[in-house]
Amino acid sequence: MSRTSTASSSRRSATDDGAVPPVPETPAEVRATLESLGVRPSKEWGQSFLTDPFVADAEAALVELPPGHPVTEVGGGLGVLTAALLRRGIGPLTVIERDRRLARFLATTFGSHVRVLAADALSVPLPPAEAVVGNLPYSVASPLLVRLFESRVPRVVFLVQKEVAERIAAGPGSKAYGRLSILAALYGSVELFRTVGPEAFTPRPEVASRIAVHVARPGPLPVPSVPGFEAMLRQLFSSRRKQLSNLLPRVVPDGRDPDEVAESSGWPSDWARQRPEDLPPEAYFALAQAIGSRPR
Repeated sequence: MSRTSTASSSRRSATDDGAVPPVPETPAEVRATLESLGVRPSKEWGQSFLTDPFVADAEAALVELPPGHPVTEVGGGLGVLTAALLRRGIGPLTVIERDRRLARFLATTFGSHVRVLAADALSVPLPPAEAVVGNLPYSVASPLLVRLFESRVPRVVFLVQKEVAERIAAGPGSKAYGRLSILAALYGSVELFRTVGPEAFTPRPEVASRIAVHVARPGPLPVPSVPGFEAMLRQLFSSRRKQLSNLLPRVVPDGRDPDEVAESSGWPSDWARQRPEDLPPEAYFALAQAIGSRPR
C-alpha cells in the first residue's frame, strides 16, 4: 500500500513542546556549518543533508510513539530530524552518527536532550528501541535496513533513495520485486509515503527519495531457518529470468521431486512456467517449510 501524505504536513514551533535548540536548515546554513566543522560531504558515504524541516516533521509524525518510549535515530547529520523528533516530545532519544565531527556537533547542540553515539550503525550494538528513524545514506541503505529488520525493531521509519524504497515495498509481478522485497516481508510489512525531491537536500543528490515505514511481524518468523531461507532466495533469484522449472531443482534436497515439493508448498499448477518474480513472499515461506532448513 502507498500513501502520499502523513499525519502532519506542517512544522511545529519549538515552543510547542519546550525549547529545542536551533539547527541549520537552509542550504546556506548547512554549507556554512559544514565548513566551520571542517566537513566535506562524502560521496563514498552518500552524505546529503536534509534542508526541508517539513520533511523532517513528516518523518517524526510517522514514529507514532508518545513520550517515554526509547527511539533511535540513525545518521543524525546536522540535527534537522533530531530537532523535529524533540519538538514532538519523542524520546528518550539516541542518535547514531558515524562522522565524529558531526557527532560532537550534535552532542554540543542538543546536550542532555539526546544521547549521541559516534559509531557506524552497520556494526555498533543497537540500543534497545521501540522505533528507529533515519535519513539513510544511499551507499549503505539496503544492508542497514536488513540489519534493522533482522533485529526485529518494532517500527522503522526511513527516508532512502526512491528506487530502494520501492524495491523494498514491491509486490510480485513487478520489475522491482526481488530478494530485498521478500526479506522485508519476512520480517514485517512496508508502507510507502511521500516522495522527496532532490531539492530537499544539500548537496543535491541526482535522484529522488521516499519515506517508508516497516512494521515488524509479531511472533515467530514463517521459515525454519533464516540463513537457509536467504541461501534459497539467492539461488532462485540469481537467474531471475529463467523459469522456475529450471531453478527449483537447484534448491530441492536430493531425493525430493520438485513437482511434489511445489505441490506441498501450495504453488500454482503452472509454477514451472513462471519466473521467481511471479510468486508472492508467502510462496517462498511455504517452500522453505517444505524443504526444511537446508536447501541443496
